[in-house]
Amino acid sequence: MRREDRAKQFLPFDAMKGLAAAMKRQEERLARTERRDLGEEDAAAISSALSHLTRGDNATATYYDGAQYREVTGVVTKVDEIRRTLTIGETAIAFDDLSALSVLPNGD
Repeated sequence: MRREDRAKQFLPFDAMKGLAAAMKRQEERLARTERRDLGEEDAAAISSALSHLTRGDNATATYYDGAQYREVTGVVTKVDEIRRTLTIGETAIAFDDLSALSVLPNGD
């Protein structure tokens, strides 16, 4: 038997094609979190933080991505008041999806 043919014997075999993808979809469905309503104090705090936020600031944002809450920390690359989005690093977040926002001190 040729060496190439012998090596093919040991390739991984997926007897149940699509099982891994189906399991991942099920995990994501079960991990789904309901969106919480913001109180007036929280909404005011977010609004205040957004008004003081500028490009280059360090910030931490907690936001709802449609399935669960996520947190991102990094440098603010864009605050778009027309489209009502905040971009931290590569993550664009709609203002309405924010549940918490804090501006971190710069390490200058």
